[in-house]
Amino acid sequence: MTKSPSTLQAYLQLHLIVLIWGATAILGKLISISPYGVVLFRTTIAAFGIFCIIWFQKIDYRLPRKEIAKIAGTGILIGLHWITFFLAARLSNISICLAGIATTSLWTSFIDPLVNKRRIKFYEPVLGMLSVVGIILVFNASFDQFLGLSVAILSAILASTFTVINGRLIATKNHYTISMYEMMGAAVITALIIPVVMVLDGSDLSMHVGIQEWDWAYISFLSLVCTVFAYSLGVKLMKQLTAFSINLTINLEPVYGILMALLIFKEDEHMDSGFYVGTAIIIVSVLLYPLVRRWARHRNMDSEVLQ
Repeated sequence: MTKSPSTLQAYLQLHLIVLIWGATAILGKLISISPYGVVLFRTTIAAFGIFCIIWFQKIDYRLPRKEIAKIAGTGILIGLHWITFFLAARLSNISICLAGIATTSLWTSFIDPLVNKRRIKFYEPVLGMLSVVGIILVFNASFDQFLGLSVAILSAILASTFTVINGRLIATKNHYTISMYEMMGAAVITALIIPVVMVLDGSDLSMHVGIQEWDWAYISFLSLVCTVFAYSLGVKLMKQLTAFSINLTINLEPVYGILMALLIFKEDEHMDSGFYVGTAIIIVSVLLYPLVRRWARHRNMDSEVLQ
């Protein structure tokens, strides 16, 4: 059966934004300022850019204060996710950062039942253990990169948390409205974190906001293309495509990112064979999750018909 043009277009858009997201770690490493500064500029510019879209399209962005606080609170999680994401790439390398990020869907499989108050499916812990095997292989291949991978896994946990929350928000609110308030929350928490970091590590403000040479080009692409365009469109696609289709496609982000990093940074991104075997196991476990879930759902449906 042939897909309708609108559905095909939605799938093409999803693959495009996943490819764009795969480049974010590379941009974070190319920008000279600290990860905190990267996130501050990214979220501030993105919030302003989305506001301009809302203004020109005359979208009603007014919400009760309680709702704004809830969305901005989700933005805090997004800000912390992006800080730890870029920090992981700096502490280790892009490949290790994306190996940790590849566990996002598996964390979601545990966090989603807690938030939505449903039972954990039998196959979720099994796939979780398979992912752990992959992580152990990555650790053995590059134990000196332990801190970077740990921070990347923390980033994955934060990503899975705000993704689950966004799945509930999009049901009743405009995707641009959600994105704008989330970017504002992310910008505020990052602005509050920077002075604390300066006190703790003795850094000066220029390390966090001292833009140099090509930084503006990289930050503009990160803010306008990766965030205003890709992030907002990603939220919108939650209404057009099934969760299965979206999760399966987004799981390709680490694959795209690692391939791009190998092409751009070459020797700096080459790791031992154990790393690639471990990363492959992590990605396979993540890709298996939606497939097994669909299989289990069909079996349950069949059993209900027989009864």
